[in-house]
Amino acid sequence: MAIDESRTFTPIRIALLTVSDTRGPDEDTSGDILAARIEGAGHTLAARAILKDDADAIAAQFEAWIDDPQVDAVVSTGGTGLTGRDVTPEALDRVKEKEIPGFGELFRWISYRTIGTSTVQSRAMAVVARGTYLFALPGSNGAVKDGWDNILAEQLDSRNRPCNFVELMPRLREK
Repeated sequence: MAIDESRTFTPIRIALLTVSDTRGPDEDTSGDILAARIEGAGHTLAARAILKDDADAIAAQFEAWIDDPQVDAVVSTGGTGLTGRDVTPEALDRVKEKEIPGFGELFRWISYRTIGTSTVQSRAMAVVARGTYLFALPGSNGAVKDGWDNILAEQLDSRNRPCNFVELMPRLREK
């Protein structure tokens, strides 16, 4: 990470969604890890929810946060695998304006170092919708650590050079 200490850190407001048919608040360890990292980095945890693997419900939650002026970005965990119940990418497809293909590619490259070829089973992805970033990470504790520590911590830090997602935020709605 190339942090330019001469630049001012700009905290953003991040909503956190856990997608799981089996986890409740007491078992949401990957969500807890992300929440701690979001706040530990100096950002605001704007909202947090847990939803079942239901593409309609997930897309509706994404839409609500996209339209909420108090949310700058959404990070989800879970529902990115290959089973019939894994539908987070399909929900993102319903709301996206632009895909950020490099996010998923970089995530799988980073994950390969930890879990080898099993990383091909991940459909981690990121999109932009109406000026809001949405990032979908797998539901394991290791995956959320990989995604936050090696991609999002840097790209959501306004001091990261040569560029970062935060500095683009004012221009995301341009036509």
